[in-house]
Amino acid sequence: MIIKLKAMLVKELKQMLRDPKMRMIVFVFPLLQLMVFSFALTMDVKNIDIAVVDYDRSAHSRELTDSFEASGYFVVQHRPESTEDVKKLLDEGDVRGAVVFPKGFEKGILSGRGASVQVIADGTMSNDAGIIMNYANGVVNTYAAGKSVKVTEAVTFQQRNLFNPNLLSRFYYVPGLITLMMMVTGMVLTSIAIVREKEIGTIEQVMVTPISRTEFIIGKTVPFMLTGLITTTLMFILAYFIFGIAVKGNIFLLFAVVVMSIITYLGLALLVSASARTQQQALLTSFFLMMPSALLSGYIFPVSNMPEPVQYFTCLVPMRWSLEGIIGVVIKGATAAELSKQLIWLTIHAVFFMVFASMKFKKTLE
Repeated sequence: MIIKLKAMLVKELKQMLRDPKMRMIVFVFPLLQLMVFSFALTMDVKNIDIAVVDYDRSAHSRELTDSFEASGYFVVQHRPESTEDVKKLLDEGDVRGAVVFPKGFEKGILSGRGASVQVIADGTMSNDAGIIMNYANGVVNTYAAGKSVKVTEAVTFQQRNLFNPNLLSRFYYVPGLITLMMMVTGMVLTSIAIVREKEIGTIEQVMVTPISRTEFIIGKTVPFMLTGLITTTLMFILAYFIFGIAVKGNIFLLFAVVVMSIITYLGLALLVSASARTQQQALLTSFFLMMPSALLSGYIFPVSNMPEPVQYFTCLVPMRWSLEGIIGVVIKGATAAELSKQLIWLTIHAVFFMVFASMKFKKTLE
């Protein structure tokens, strides 16, 4: 089996890289697109899931919490006991911010000595974090203006942006663009891999060789996976030297997320290729799948902004889990346990697409 797969690997690599234009598409275009698109995206924010840590447990802290919910911008999803629990919620992506009321908050207001409320935002989405802080500031100021005591002077607004203190947009957009480029290059190149063999008439030559259908699918996948890993590595190197984005988490965990993501995209592309009759049909199908994948992944529009049925549907979009996994490792430094949901979903997608592609390929031969 190893000898047959090696022969397939050599054949596919030669076929893919012998054309200088193809080498440009595989290795150069993703880097150029990363440079061009890194400064071009913005996002609006609403339905912000937050956690509230209330050490004071007073009427004033509860009233201000109610003001956050009544504003229409915030939804209190969790009420953890301590700020340590807040970090875990932020790492896992369950909330996008937190409000912390220190002990003595009410006494400080009533005495006129001053009181503080801390607002924490997930800085990986820098545009969102800035808007969250502005919304929170407005809620606090409105609350202060409506009090009979001098709360306007008593309440001090303190902000803290985790993971991205300076709210630099590149720390979110660049890793997200890397994820997008992984999907685009993998889908476009691989979607024509099988159907091209059909069009030029070499599929019969391949199938008369002593190679099983599973080995054929694996042989088609491995070369594109290797080139995908090389291209992705180059993009991360470019992100580090040009944009100063270093990997905060475990490099091996990032490698696992990238590999599972690439296998998922290749499996989906091979399924498209096995189902298509012409290369044009395969390419059009790939582009048709890529657009909703990008829109529903949470990269351009936060998933929490979408209607609830659509939010459930996004679970079927591989790019969502790939994006969350890469952002979690690169920017947040999240652990494997904190990204277990993303890894499980990516594994499910990868296995499903690869198995279904093998079955579909068998079906097209009958």
